[in-house]
Amino acid sequence: MSTLWKQQARRMFSEISELSRDPEIGITRESYGAGENAAIAYLSQFARDNGLFVRSDCAGNVIFQRADDDGQPAIWIGSHLDSVPQGGNYDGLAGVIAGLLCLCRLDQQAVRTPRPIRVLGLRGEESAWYGKSYMGSRALMGGLTSNDLALVNRFSKKTLGEAMQAVGADLDAIRSQQWLIDRLQFAGYLEVHIEQAESLEKMGQALGIVPGIRGNLRHNLVRCLGEDGHSGAVSREDRHDSVFAVSELVARIDQLWGEWLNDDRDLVVTVGTLGTNAAHHAVSRIPGEVNFSLEVRSLHQTTLEAFHALILDEVRQIEEHRQVRFEFDKRIDTQPAAMHEPWVEAFVRTTREHGWEGVLTPSGAGHDAAVFANAGIPSAMLFIRNQHGSHNPHEAMVLDDFIEATEVLYHTTQELTL
Repeated sequence: MSTLWKQQARRMFSEISELSRDPEIGITRESYGAGENAAIAYLSQFARDNGLFVRSDCAGNVIFQRADDDGQPAIWIGSHLDSVPQGGNYDGLAGVIAGLLCLCRLDQQAVRTPRPIRVLGLRGEESAWYGKSYMGSRALMGGLTSNDLALVNRFSKKTLGEAMQAVGADLDAIRSQQWLIDRLQFAGYLEVHIEQAESLEKMGQALGIVPGIRGNLRHNLVRCLGEDGHSGAVSREDRHDSVFAVSELVARIDQLWGEWLNDDRDLVVTVGTLGTNAAHHAVSRIPGEVNFSLEVRSLHQTTLEAFHALILDEVRQIEEHRQVRFEFDKRIDTQPAAMHEPWVEAFVRTTREHGWEGVLTPSGAGHDAAVFANAGIPSAMLFIRNQHGSHNPHEAMVLDDFIEATEVLYHTTQELTL
């Protein structure tokens, strides 16, 4: 079966890659856009050709199930079908294809599992398009608001609501903030995903099992407001220099981060955007404004809260010392998520039976599995190593590793119980 899977997977990844190739470089499957639509259409045809039943929910997420599915609460295998702009081909897509191949094999070999298995292709997981992540899974669970539907695509300038409506989503159902699929239908959720760092590659392990997913808190925009001035005329003590103030803050955050890591606290911190006002750029001008973003991630909510409070304390000290003012936009929070321990153990056991160490690999990146887990649905994740990180056009995955992950998934689904 592995040989057939390998042939099918190679063809599916290649053909979907061609359908969503960016004109410049990499893969672009826009959330609720053309590339994501093309991937859904392709996979839907593949499923029908293999005797599966295909339908969509009111948010445009696609559902694959066996024709003889008895409608009982199921274990769902899912991941997302969008990508970042000019990204890679495997982030998200690998999990949906793995689930589909497992479902086809279960059906063709007439295998009865303890619970029905369904595959879920989720839309809109990436925040790169509308500034909000997990849009498909949030909508499914009644978690999108009217304000969310008014978010604007940073490229097309369409609203999220307009884009969702264009793919057949029912905006009234979404606005009602009710589950779009009966909550009781979800006995559990499994997700296969490429690891988005390179820890498995460095360890020489094809597979990793995720015990938890880091939560995060974000400020998309922090403004440091000082005062413009002549670079040669204003003395150091009279300056309100926003660049030096932000530089001091970033350096201090980095120092504190290192100290917390030395205390074995799980933490990552990123300043992802940083810049002065381009309209005021001049070599001889003291910058009076700097804008930047701030993101903190951890497996523990208490760590997030404590480090955020520490940052705000540093801000107050720098404001006084540098004679500037910091303005933070509304904080955006995503809760950490723990995976269902018995299923984590099942993945570890099956992975070891396939000759790997069954290494536990916490996820620094967010995934739809976190949304399901935090909704009280037992969830588990399996990582596949990749060679060049993620969210870039050079993202890589050895096909044999993908087949290994699909085998582990296939065998594990046949033993999962609650």
